[in-house]
Amino acid sequence: MKRFINTIKNIWSITDLRAKIIFTLSLVLVYRIGSYVVIPGINPSDLGSLQSQTQDGVLGLLNMFSGGAFSNASIFALGIMPYITASIVVQLLTMVVPYFMKMQREGESGRNKINQITRWLTVIVTVFQSFAYLANLRNQLQGAQIFNIFGGSTITFWNWVLPISILLTCGTLFVMWLGERITDRGIGNGISLLIMVGIIARLPFALFAEFASRMESQAGQLVILFVELIVWLVVIMFCILLVQGTRRIPVQYAKRIVGNKQYGGVRQYIPIKVNAAGVMPIIFAQAIMFIPVTIMGFSGSNNSGIASVLSNFDGFWYNLIFGLLVIIFTYFYTAVAINPKQMADDMKKNGGFVPGVKPGKKTEEFFDNILSKVTLPGSIFLALVAILPAIVRLFGINSQFAQFYGGTSLLILVGVVLDTLQQIESHLLMRHYDGLTKTGRIKGRGGNM
Repeated sequence: MKRFINTIKNIWSITDLRAKIIFTLSLVLVYRIGSYVVIPGINPSDLGSLQSQTQDGVLGLLNMFSGGAFSNASIFALGIMPYITASIVVQLLTMVVPYFMKMQREGESGRNKINQITRWLTVIVTVFQSFAYLANLRNQLQGAQIFNIFGGSTITFWNWVLPISILLTCGTLFVMWLGERITDRGIGNGISLLIMVGIIARLPFALFAEFASRMESQAGQLVILFVELIVWLVVIMFCILLVQGTRRIPVQYAKRIVGNKQYGGVRQYIPIKVNAAGVMPIIFAQAIMFIPVTIMGFSGSNNSGIASVLSNFDGFWYNLIFGLLVIIFTYFYTAVAINPKQMADDMKKNGGFVPGVKPGKKTEEFFDNILSKVTLPGSIFLALVAILPAIVRLFGINSQFAQFYGGTSLLILVGVVLDTLQQIESHLLMRHYDGLTKTGRIKGRGGNM
């Protein structure tokens, strides 16, 4: 306890770190206040059907990422997800389209161009999603009175749909701006931090719902609740290992003498992450799983066997297919994100080699083999984390609290917290203070500091 208090004092004594933390908390507070500002023309008391619709499924995931703004019909209802969608699309384009690959290699100017393209794509995605959100909102508010922005009760495209779509688009762009300001002047990655805050904002409600459901049952439920919390902490510890786990590959660099200076001649290590794909395989797998249900919903064949299987989120076949998709997408995303050929070529250009392995093609095959072996346990554990909420729901855990037992929510929480603590620890160590842990250093999603 004394060490913790001293660490807090050290953090507060560093002027620039204190300013960064205060600035970050201020913008996070603005984001949380905005998530409760309801769009014009909507009575908040009429949102019961929308809130029940966002209890689970893909809408529940969107509601969690937005911190409840989606179910509140807030001006930040779409949250940061359109920006995440645009970023994923642009990231994939930089891996397969030569024009984007060239921009990525241009350094800072290329990254600025890619960021600008991402922002414009975010606007396009947000506009389409805003129209879809308003269509679903009007469908959920059937029988409720909706007023247009000019004060009348007649709703048309021009007096409500178009202005509110513009408002929702501006709300998403403002949230994106908040995230970028946090990244530039605050602590941690702003976009990831806002997503994490939205997820954490739902945690107290989920805990209270689980506590209330246990209190309504028979005696001895407090002991069961205590066991649930212990299991939850164990799952968090395993997720930390999944985020931090790496295998280090020894690399030897040949000696080079340039002028009077000697370069190389030392052994270094290349860290290969157990889970290099992050949460992207789960997001892709969830999107794929919802496509057949959506198509069958539009075709009116919801009573078919396939639709009933794919819409049963707690069913065996749904979770089996979901887990297999997570494993497949983990290998796919890892193969796209890490190129063994490029690693081997870069090492050869810099005079490096893996001891006992010939440079060139043999080194590429060596890295590809190591990557496949390291990714296998990571992909299996990632699939287990993805289906863990469905498993714990079978034991009677409330669906809201079950979402925090795995999936994208828990991995994002663990990854962002570790990244933020890593930045705080780097400030402490640069000023010769003790770190946040007694032994070792905190590793974020990017590996060692």
